[in-house]
Amino acid sequence: MPRHDSPIRATFDTAGPKRPLRVMAGPGTGKTRWLMNRVAWLLNAGVDPKRVWLVTFTRVAARDLQRKLDKLGTPGARQVRAGTLHSFCLSALKKAHVFDLTGRTARPLLEFEKRFLLEDLHSPELGNYPNRKDQLKAFEAAWAREQDQDPGWPGTAEDQAFERLLNSWLRFHQGILLSELVPRTLSYLRGNPLCPERLMFDHVLVDEYQDLNRAEQTLIDLLSENASLTIAGDPNQSIYESLKYARPEGIKEFDATHPDTHDIPLEQCGRCPRRIVEMANSLIQHNTLRTDQLLTPKPSAPQGEIHVVQWRDLPQEAVGLSDFIRKRIESGQFDASKTLVLCPRRQMGYMIRDALRDRGIPAHSFFHSEALEGNPKKLDETTNQQAFTLLTLLADPQDRVALRSWLGFGHRNLGRDQYRRLRDYCVNEGASPRQVLDGLCAGSLSVPYTDYLVTRYGVLNTRLQQLANITGIELCNALFPEDQDWAEPFLVLSQELSQESTPSEILDTLRTSITQPELPTDVDYVRVMSLHKAKGLTADHVIIAGFIQGLIPSLRDNLSPRERARSLEEQRRLFYVAITRGRSTLVLSSVLHLPRDLAYKMLARVKDRTDYRANTMTSTFLDELGPSRPDPVRGPAWRY
Repeated sequence: MPRHDSPIRATFDTAGPKRPLRVMAGPGTGKTRWLMNRVAWLLNAGVDPKRVWLVTFTRVAARDLQRKLDKLGTPGARQVRAGTLHSFCLSALKKAHVFDLTGRTARPLLEFEKRFLLEDLHSPELGNYPNRKDQLKAFEAAWAREQDQDPGWPGTAEDQAFERLLNSWLRFHQGILLSELVPRTLSYLRGNPLCPERLMFDHVLVDEYQDLNRAEQTLIDLLSENASLTIAGDPNQSIYESLKYARPEGIKEFDATHPDTHDIPLEQCGRCPRRIVEMANSLIQHNTLRTDQLLTPKPSAPQGEIHVVQWRDLPQEAVGLSDFIRKRIESGQFDASKTLVLCPRRQMGYMIRDALRDRGIPAHSFFHSEALEGNPKKLDETTNQQAFTLLTLLADPQDRVALRSWLGFGHRNLGRDQYRRLRDYCVNEGASPRQVLDGLCAGSLSVPYTDYLVTRYGVLNTRLQQLANITGIELCNALFPEDQDWAEPFLVLSQELSQESTPSEILDTLRTSITQPELPTDVDYVRVMSLHKAKGLTADHVIIAGFIQGLIPSLRDNLSPRERARSLEEQRRLFYVAITRGRSTLVLSSVLHLPRDLAYKMLARVKDRTDYRANTMTSTFLDELGPSRPDPVRGPAWRY
């Protein structure tokens, strides 16, 4: 890839306003600043700001970029459109009345609600639950499983059957999958070449391009077919391939599909100390799918402080790391607000968070959908999900997705067979689930073998009556009691609500916060989160716990050799992202033993299991960090 070391403005003048641009930007190399300067250059060149679209990967990133645009002081900067691809798709589909014309409803399913959907799709032609889960992921990627597949259509009879049954379920339950928005919009744009959306923009700038899947990249091409396209990202930081078929090849091969592409490499890391840069370069060189562009430290970069430690077990690790953080804060070397703890599993994160709090150090955890985690087949593990479902039905008693979930909680197969009988009756008689359930409770209707559903429906009606006249904080406290640990995330998210807030307003606040969580940067506490969530964040001090083989990297057992190789490379990229968050200190921490039951829950690969304990080892990524990393030391003897 050609180098281009000219000043930013000269680069823009060389590229011109219409030439495709590819910005290869490693961690900490100033990608966001570059994008802001590009927008400013376009606006100063007389471009209509309303026809400039800055595409971000998350809602939080969109707001951050919008704030930075405002600070530019460039006339028209506030009129530039900045947002996620999914928010654009939802807006476009609503504006074009696609939902109305196709008989769909824009009620998004939450992650735990997908469990009921997948259980209801049980069918001999679709295989077992893991197979259906993989099919759902492929459907959400517009059936582009392979990196070279064209998105749009199911290619096998099994995929076609899955899509047919899935659409039938979604139509009946009046719901939609959030990740379905992109395939639906892609279909709409392809089928309507004269639609206004295909001519909305003169300039499209896409951040984190490596994290888009094939369908999303194809959609971007359609929306920019009459506009200039600028993409920014780094294939070395692509971490969503296994979750959503993200396509890191897309940015690496961009010039092959976009003629006359102008490249801008950003290589100097202004964030990380010298030793972290060296370790990151050594690590990523073990990937075959990578950019040859290495990071370089800034000339004034310090060496950095690196520790590799191992503990006997998780409690010892939590205590040891918490003592380390506490002593550094008390000595003035650390600031809680600039300290980040990353864990591959939430159970580890909770232990460290609680140990910090026990030592008087403020700490908060941020794990994906932690407020709604649990196994719906076990009532005692789903109090949180049931409370949220109850709130949903208070806000809208006719919400069929929530009603389906409530009826199935606690049943060994989520009430699948009983619910199929209920649904068939509804379809045949043209009735709603509530109408039929009311008839069953009153004895005026009979649907055999639905006793569990009727019992659950009776419990629902009793709870709805008890909460019918309560609003605001009082309703939140009734649904999410302060003395229950599981309720803490909900109460934190609902702090800004008033006493007059309606169930619908409370639901909107919680749903948005859970599905599009914000990771605050202006804080006064230690942040504890997953490695995935750290993407885009920066901290002075980064501690990575759970640095053990089987969690970092974490690989499924049923992968083919090819799938295993790709998964390992993605896990390496995730670790690369994690270690490059820090400006000063990096700690890699592992344990030698895990509780056997916890190892099972965390899907950790372990060896030499006993009745209560499983043995593990430090991640093999350690040996890939090169000579700049220190040798591991025993945690209890660690001198810091």
